[in-house]
Amino acid sequence: MRPKIVLILVALCASSHAGAAERQPMPPRPYDIVAVKSAPPLADATFDEFRKALAAAAKVRRYADLTSLVTPQGFFWDRDFAQAYERRRPGVDNLAAAVGLERNDGAGWDALARFAAGAEVEAQEARPGTVCAPARPHFDVVLYARLLDRTFTTAADWAYPRAAKLAVRATPQPGGALVAELGAHFVRLRGSGGDGKATARDRWTEIVVPSGAPGYVAPGSLGSLAEPQLCFAKDALGRWHIVGFVAGG
Repeated sequence: MRPKIVLILVALCASSHAGAAERQPMPPRPYDIVAVKSAPPLADATFDEFRKALAAAAKVRRYADLTSLVTPQGFFWDRDFAQAYERRRPGVDNLAAAVGLERNDGAGWDALARFAAGAEVEAQEARPGTVCAPARPHFDVVLYARLLDRTFTTAADWAYPRAAKLAVRATPQPGGALVAELGAHFVRLRGSGGDGKATARDRWTEIVVPSGAPGYVAPGSLGSLAEPQLCFAKDALGRWHIVGFVAGG
């Protein structure tokens, strides 16, 4: 499914449920399965080499190494809600601000390492030649909209497994009793309103499986349609660079 359609769908779903906060949300219960299919990896050996260089720079946390991988001019920052983007400063400085490079003991470096780990990207229709990662999965938009409507939820209440199979535990620990095993489909986050748990990396996420039973999945095992994305493009010489950032939300 094309990225533009995803964005429109998420916006419409959020708008249609704008009044949900004014009424008591329905308790979690069984829901229909809406399948997701991972985007294919980008078949480009030069992109693989670029990702290795980005991973290496993130590992040593050396600003000079990162600078050579970021476009010096024309860097974009979508969803810059804090309005921290400065058009005249170098691209790497805007990237550092966007990902919070040195905040929380270098959390931004860790984020760059995660961006470098996956070869699955999606094209940005508004910017020809630009691709962003992580790529959102393909799914039936009609079935997804119907799922939100029937469960009185918004897109923020749903996530999807990053792997083809994901164990759901009764307690938030690796040795917890197995509740279920998730496949490639949307899964409901526990509670309502969505609080970013789908992208949390430091804690287990509480969810509801399709049968209606609660459980927990390991940190970082779920993806979200509203995740931040790092964007890449080739320059005139065919070299890959980081050219932009799309904030989550």
